[in-house]
Amino acid sequence: MFYVVVYDISCNRRRARVHKLLSGYGCWVQFSVFELAIAPRKFEELKGRLRGRLILEEDSVRFYPLSGHTLGQVEAWGVGAPVTRPPGSTIV
Repeated sequence: MFYVVVYDISCNRRRARVHKLLSGYGCWVQFSVFELAIAPRKFEELKGRLRGRLILEEDSVRFYPLSGHTLGQVEAWGVGAPVTRPPGSTIV
């Protein structure tokens, strides 16, 4: 599955911890934006770990799932990382 995760966190320390956590799951593409191509089980694991790093009364995180159909329509303009592509096959 493919997700775009965006966040707005006012505390520098919490923001750094969230950034570090998300870096282990996906690709940092903009200041507070990550693209993740991960299995649903890993996504649930990430959300569980992320909950412990947030203060929901102060922080904001959004998760946008993209299907294979809509992922093919994503456009990236200008400088920066190309759009993350999910792996073609998975070996279990």
